[in-house]
Amino acid sequence: MLITAQPADELVLTPAPLPEEEDEPPSLAELITCPLPPSLTQFRNTALPSHYSHLHRKPSAPSKSLTFRKKYFSGVSAKLWNDWHWQVAHRIRSYEELSNILHLSDAEKAAFQHSGHALPLSITPYYMSLLDPDNPDQALRRTVVPTVMESLRSKGEADDPLGEAEQSPVPGLVHRYPDRVLLLLTDFCSTYCRYCTRSRVVGHNRIHPGRKRLEEAFSYIKAHPAIRDVLLSGGDPLLLSDEQLDWVLGRLREIEHVEIIRIGTKVPAVLPQRVTPALARMLHKHHPLMLSLHFAHPDECTPEAAKACARLADAGIPLGSQTVLLAGVNDDSQTMKSLMHRLLMMRVRPYYLYQCDPISGSAHFRTPVDKGLDIIRDLRGHTSGYAVPTYVIDAPGGGGKIPLMPSAVLGCDAGGLALRNYEGGLYHYPDFCR
Repeated sequence: MLITAQPADELVLTPAPLPEEEDEPPSLAELITCPLPPSLTQFRNTALPSHYSHLHRKPSAPSKSLTFRKKYFSGVSAKLWNDWHWQVAHRIRSYEELSNILHLSDAEKAAFQHSGHALPLSITPYYMSLLDPDNPDQALRRTVVPTVMESLRSKGEADDPLGEAEQSPVPGLVHRYPDRVLLLLTDFCSTYCRYCTRSRVVGHNRIHPGRKRLEEAFSYIKAHPAIRDVLLSGGDPLLLSDEQLDWVLGRLREIEHVEIIRIGTKVPAVLPQRVTPALARMLHKHHPLMLSLHFAHPDECTPEAAKACARLADAGIPLGSQTVLLAGVNDDSQTMKSLMHRLLMMRVRPYYLYQCDPISGSAHFRTPVDKGLDIIRDLRGHTSGYAVPTYVIDAPGGGGKIPLMPSAVLGCDAGGLALRNYEGGLYHYPDFCR
């Protein structure tokens, strides 16, 4: 940050300019490195710890992406493969395309026999390269390939379980908390998660980043001075062009009482090629800016994803993760711990662990709440606090996020509190201030 001189009692922080880089998409073969400031160049050749090397070395064997590209896109160059526009244009979107790559199970085949699919199919070639073609129970495959279970509606499920429609004063804007709003920029994602909270609108061409609609949202925000925090979501905001997103961020920065802008995205996991140097430079102009990333499983933490996160972090953007607890994907302590550790290695701070929302057709993804509490209990004390997310339920009907924690307070009396630590040990705290 640069500190700019201003009239008395005013201090303006201006983001320091990023160095110019060649605007080239991330390469599969490149080393993942973090640029060092001039004062630290003496450490440039310092050997990295072995536990960090999986993010920084060239793989000894061909990557999954390279093997997949040579098999299914043999005429496509590495440069084209790493162009995010090409990735978006060549998404796998049909049963025929999917069945040419994966050996589909009966449950997966049956999904395409039911009309009225709530959420369309869309998977980038990059993300498809991470899927196991022979195992329908593979974690990543479960998250993006539809099954017939999506057509089953269970008790308590709803198309809009969070009540966003009732809290939308203008189209595409949700005002749930006094000082925060959610602004939906688009309904488009490069890859659709089968447990998507907004499957009622996402992928159905209902939300467009048109200026007329967005100006209405900006006017609402401007007319409500209590709003200090704007979360951009969708769909995926990073699927807008650099120019479109720059305009949106610029208009928000013109509103004096907007302090913080956040962007919710799964791009680093499913389309890391989108995080170009040009995008990082553009985002850097609009600080304070934060990104909430969606990672569901350690297998998403690839060298490509690590490089995308490094590029964003090097632009001074705080990165936090929002992980959904999913049955058969990440609902065991070891998988969750591995994911949290890998995220920290990629400079992403675990933020929320969400109980899966009761979206219509999501019963096969939802776990008992006790399972989530067990995972948090297994993380607490057995890894660093930075690696422990806050477990929350986004209350149905628009109640907002409610944190859940394993109970550590066993009881209290006149002398204080009886507590249980992460090992199950019992302790007494002299609480005389009650």
